[in-house]
Amino acid sequence: MPRIHLHVEGMVQGVGYRHSAVQAARALGLTGWVKNLSDGRVELLAEGEKDLLQRLLAWCQTGSFPTHVENVEVEWSETRNEFPDFRVRW
Repeated sequence: MPRIHLHVEGMVQGVGYRHSAVQAARALGLTGWVKNLSDGRVELLAEGEKDLLQRLLAWCQTGSFPTHVENVEVEWSETRNEFPDFRVRW
């Protein structure tokens, strides 16, 4: 199984993006984490089946109101089975 590592740019902090990302990832049965970065971006790492990761990626590229995603950097790699669930990291 693969994993994706994302850096999301835009209006994605202070608007519920992380909370919504957790809900989206959990609904897909993915594991991993999401966190805010000090430069205003959001970082997300998720593991699971490729088609489910692609669905999460599609969600991350738009987010939910009132977020405004400008760019998503994506890196694919092999899963490491490190996470029991999907949660916010601080």
